[in-house]
Amino acid sequence: MKIFLIGLPGSGKTTLAKELAAKLKLPYVDLDVEIEKAEMKTIPQIFKDKKENYFRKIESQILKSWTQSGSSFVMATGGGAPCFFENMANMNQSGTTIFLDVPTMEIARRIVLSKGEERPLLKSNGIDGLKDQIEFLRSQRLSFYSQASLTIRGDQIDSNKIIEKIGC
Repeated sequence: MKIFLIGLPGSGKTTLAKELAAKLKLPYVDLDVEIEKAEMKTIPQIFKDKKENYFRKIESQILKSWTQSGSSFVMATGGGAPCFFENMANMNQSGTTIFLDVPTMEIARRIVLSKGEERPLLKSNGIDGLKDQIEFLRSQRLSFYSQASLTIRGDQIDSNKIIEKIGC
């Protein structure tokens, strides 16, 4: 069983993937961590040094290796992962994709509260500016996210709701 959590930055993919993996007794995988291990740099460093196009190619290669593996896992993807190359199709063919559809104002609130986290594509201009940036990203990515096997909407999505929806 392969489960991929997708959604905007700040939608809770990492937190929920960890909880879901523990409850389903499956390994937890963070795609961004896998990229950082392979590149021996942080995501912000990769964006700074080699730019987004390079990052997206590496992201796609690493994601593809996981989709083709025989392993079961729960993966937190990066927010843009479904939107490039054939990533969404590869995830859908190899497992269950779950779109965490969290309102943009809630995401902006979470990002403001998590001050220490650096998100290369989101530069905070106060909560309203951040909300506008998130809405713009959402408009660009929704056609990819909407291809997910399941969509779960809400401010506070919990792992039990996901387990119920996937029938485990």
